[in-house]
Amino acid sequence: MKLKSLWSLVVAGALLSLGSVGAFAADHATAHKKRVMHTYVIERTIPGAGDLSKAQLRDISIKSNGVLKGMGPGIKWVDSFVTQDKVYCIYRAENEDLVREHAKLGGFPADKVSEVKTMISPATAK
Repeated sequence: MKLKSLWSLVVAGALLSLGSVGAFAADHATAHKKRVMHTYVIERTIPGAGDLSKAQLRDISIKSNGVLKGMGPGIKWVDSFVTQDKVYCIYRAENEDLVREHAKLGGFPADKVSEVKTMISPATAK
């Protein structure tokens, strides 16, 4: 048996062990289409935000979640930190445009949107 034929059998056997050639090709194509999600910090100026009631914060959260649901899997709300006159939100999204679109659709201010480049913590010093 020629070396080229033997190599073809080895490759075919490997592909069959994965299920099928079609499944391998589909898995390979899917791997290249994975979403790249970036982390963003959104600064929202909301005078009196620290005085909002639990009910008001709940209503804002419901609205945001509804907008996100309609936008699909390319954007996710992680957390928000409420100070007296600003809210700082952490989002994961494919791009900044989606973050800004969410703000527009929800009627939320997005004064500044910054992509997080890296994170540090007390553990970074170790």
